Amino acid sequence: MRGRSAIPAFLTTLLLATAGQAETLNLLIWESYIDQAILDRWTAITGVGIHQVYYDNGDTRDEVLADPNSIVDLVVTGENGAALFGRRGVLEAVDETNVASLRDYDESWRKRCSNHGLPYLWGTMGLLYRSDMLPEAPTSWRDLMQPAPALTKHVAMYDDHNEAFVAPLMLLGESINTNDQATLKTAFNLMKQQAPAVLTYEYVISSIQNQAIGKDIHLALGYSGDQHVLNEKAGTPGIWRYVVPKEGTLSWLDCMSVVAKSPNKARALAFLDYIGSPGSAAANAQALNMPTPSKAAFALLPEAMRADQAIYPSPDILAKSQYQQELSTTSVQLRRRIISTLANFQ
Repeated sequence: MRGRSAIPAFLTTLLLATAGQAETLNLLIWESYIDQAILDRWTAITGVGIHQVYYDNGDTRDEVLADPNSIVDLVVTGENGAALFGRRGVLEAVDETNVASLRDYDESWRKRCSNHGLPYLWGTMGLLYRSDMLPEAPTSWRDLMQPAPALTKHVAMYDDHNEAFVAPLMLLGESINTNDQATLKTAFNLMKQQAPAVLTYEYVISSIQNQAIGKDIHLALGYSGDQHVLNEKAGTPGIWRYVVPKEGTLSWLDCMSVVAKSPNKARALAFLDYIGSPGSAAANAQALNMPTPSKAAFALLPEAMRADQAIYPSPDILAKSQYQQELSTTSVQLRRRIISTLANFQ
């Protein structure tokens, strides 16, 4: 991603800007990933503000977490990040004694956050497409990796070292968690062949807001729920749609965690408990049109939402889905080297 090396410093500057405000918590999070009304209620109840700092790439988020000079109180990270930074002591351990709302989450979800975070939201990875530009809905990862000629320079990919490989590896019938160098090089060949059709490797929620290219994105790699954000940005309800490819996909879980060195740790843990409570978790899921792992929150959702397979995927899709697992250091390094070269083939 362009300007990657400058982004952590920029984020750190934003975080330091609020460091002196004792009644403000810094939340490192994806853009449009929490309902503002819930944050406003928290502030009205407690008098504590929530300062959101956005990232659009998991690698960037991890650089900020690893930076000892950044001041972060709370962070949304993937399940692998929760495990990694939990082991390193960066994230606070949580259980029902310091986050009581965890009682409403099955142990299987809590284990996936490695007991260092609240299971926040979950979903799938798939294809986002403009229904007014594609005469037929895409159905396969092949539609993204080997796009029709009409889609040349209308495709948005994503340069995260985990997610960027989901499409080619699923298309090859391989594990998305492979550490095998030969398999990754085969995936690289598919990515090189696709590159001339790619308009941008910036996450679609960010790139759609770029006036120079946003209107030219017709097909993108993204997450369930992104279609609602894209429609809001486009100002045209329903124009962006989402589909899970027939080959299966990534089933992901995001965890919200408290940073262990937070100077406002007690407040941050209280916020985590608040956001995980049934009413807040249900309201957040409904506002974002995304699934909640909370049993108590799920029971509060409208029946139409619980039955919506664009939100809660069908069992057959989940049966073909894979979870992310921790990669070897060698694999991560190779994946990042591959990603850094893709712009050369556009």
